[in-house]
Amino acid sequence: MKAVVLKAKWDPKPEFTLGPKDIDGKLTWLGSKVWRYPEVVIEDVPEPKIEKPTEIIIKVRACGICGSDVHMAQADEDGYIFYPGLTAFPVVLGHEFSGEVVEAGPEAINKRTNKKFEIGEPVTAEEMFWCGHCKPCADGYPNHCENLQELGFTVNGAFAEYVKLDAKYAWSLRELEKVYTNEEDLFVAGSLVEPTSVAYNAVIERGGGIRPGDNVVILGGGPIGLAAVAILKRAGASKVILSEPSDVRRKMGEELGADYTINPLKENFVEAVLDYTNGMGAKLFLEATGLPTVVWPDIEQVIWKGRELNATVVIVARADAKIPVTGEVFQVRRAMIVGSQGHSGHGTFPRVISSMAAGMDMTKIVSKRVGIEEIPKYIKQLQTDKNLVKVTMVRK
Repeated sequence: MKAVVLKAKWDPKPEFTLGPKDIDGKLTWLGSKVWRYPEVVIEDVPEPKIEKPTEIIIKVRACGICGSDVHMAQADEDGYIFYPGLTAFPVVLGHEFSGEVVEAGPEAINKRTNKKFEIGEPVTAEEMFWCGHCKPCADGYPNHCENLQELGFTVNGAFAEYVKLDAKYAWSLRELEKVYTNEEDLFVAGSLVEPTSVAYNAVIERGGGIRPGDNVVILGGGPIGLAAVAILKRAGASKVILSEPSDVRRKMGEELGADYTINPLKENFVEAVLDYTNGMGAKLFLEATGLPTVVWPDIEQVIWKGRELNATVVIVARADAKIPVTGEVFQVRRAMIVGSQGHSGHGTFPRVISSMAAGMDMTKIVSKRVGIEEIPKYIKQLQTDKNLVKVTMVRK
């Protein structure tokens, strides 16, 4: 079957030390320190086969390009990939996907029905393959699994005709069938459950959520930032403020519920946020730009000058860069910083699916629907083209 494969050279930087969970020449938790000269190609790979009784095979119907895909394929001036996290190459890319079950092992159980997955059932899946038995998993933190594998990062993903995974990671999309009667729209919506769940985990689970009437600020209007706009407005935020340079992305933010948008290249971010909130500032900030050295000073100024205490800054964007934090600001203003990774656990996936079924339409962020042969081109184009938000592969 045809698949989109990323290849790169294992060439660790001088300061890199092989960690206890790294595999020399194959896998690392610090991708940007090791992988060099990335290349994305379309090539033939074997179709997956069921090997365990709990596995399912899914015919992929839609799969979106994630910023992680872009950064894994993007190199700095020395040839090292931008993506700083868990990676093992070569690998079939693609983890924001949906499709239909075409084969299911005898113990492949649907968590919603407690019965075996049906052939033809529309599904999506988590991309974080947590083990379930390490200490973080046992403590209820599957996103921080010590034995983590990731679909499209370390195991073959969904930019292909078929993908295989354990049924415990899959979620039925039957609930969306009443909203998306067009089959292609159903699967495109299903492919957006994963990135929307990343945003949900960041602002609700890790960020602690909000009370209706709170003000929130989202920095960065990529798919995660835009999903956070929709989630927080639905959660009852009084004023949702999106900071984003792209006109296209700001407009999408408004369509998803942003009350105000800021172009930080043309406006004073601090003055605008304080003006829109009558001097209060915000209870929750989401850093979704991946540019901490650029945006962090402004976040601190809003916290310092605003009258709101107990603000939370959630870091969701991945970046191999130091954050310039002024401790005094967070001490005096009783503010805090939390990191957010992943989307698994805590009932996140079913809640996002139910929110979509109740009218939270994330398909608005899809800029283009393309075939698999166009995916390498758009992975490259998304490195610089900020007028594109989400490019999604669709297939019959």
